Amino acid sequence: MATGSVAGGKFADPDRTLKGEPRAQVPLKRLRTLWINTGSLCNITCVNCYIESSPTNDRLVYITAAEAHAFFTEAKAAGTREIGFTGGEPFLNSEFGAMLEDALAMGFEVLVLTNAMQPMLRPEVKKKLLGIAERYRDRLTLRVSLDHYTQSLHEEERGPRTWQKTIDGIDWLVANNLRVAIAGRTRWGETEQEAREGYRRLYRERKWPIDAHNPAVTVLFPEMDGAHDVPEITNACWSILGKSPDAMMCATSRMVVKRKGAEGPVVLPCTLLPYEPAFEMGPTLADADRAHGGMFADGAVKLCHPHCAKFCVLGDGSCS
Repeated sequence: MATGSVAGGKFADPDRTLKGEPRAQVPLKRLRTLWINTGSLCNITCVNCYIESSPTNDRLVYITAAEAHAFFTEAKAAGTREIGFTGGEPFLNSEFGAMLEDALAMGFEVLVLTNAMQPMLRPEVKKKLLGIAERYRDRLTLRVSLDHYTQSLHEEERGPRTWQKTIDGIDWLVANNLRVAIAGRTRWGETEQEAREGYRRLYRERKWPIDAHNPAVTVLFPEMDGAHDVPEITNACWSILGKSPDAMMCATSRMVVKRKGAEGPVVLPCTLLPYEPAFEMGPTLADADRAHGGMFADGAVKLCHPHCAKFCVLGDGSCS
């Protein structure tokens, strides 16, 4: 994974680009989405997984329901609308069902990122999920990773024999009237229109009530493999690109992770920088609002990482 600090080169100085220009910053406009990373363990290993999830990666350990609740309480007081759960695979965390129910009971909209495979389809997990859906169906969305609308390219990313298991998981969710969104990738040189048409054909064939042309429902993410040279973002870039810092993910989101060996969870600016100690904002949301020095300026995030440029500013990407 690309690091945010390249010695003597781009992204080396939090305040200045390699050319000496002031680096762009993004203040928190409002905390719309709080992400909880449930742990980095996953049942599969994908190519270019931004968080390097796998059956052996436990660098981010399982957060507990009690730890998550403390952040829900802070987020509720801040007027946060949505809780997002990501991993790894959230359904591997034995306390995930309790976290999910807790967030919904507190009145949040909830988004769960999942591969919809075996961890979700275990009988006890399905029973728990259906019980939760009975009470909170209208505020729960499961976004399933289906990297491409064809088996061959999906399995190029996710590995052999992953396609049908994911299809089965989506079939089960749809059959039980749970709200489903899809997350795909854009690494194969297709235009966005071509990709969305491909998903539309798949949805029609499977009879899934999913809108392929709604970018909030069928989300197509740019790759984040760290192999490309990307420009640094300066203050001048906002007007040059016709974009606003308010549209960046870190203007409306924060993520909570629990590192292996740490005393407790910490807050990060977004979902894309899970292993970067320089981007730790503190152990509470209140501390994150005051983060200053290094990568932060009174809670604002300095765009000092390749992902800031490639995924967010230039790629128009957002996990929410």
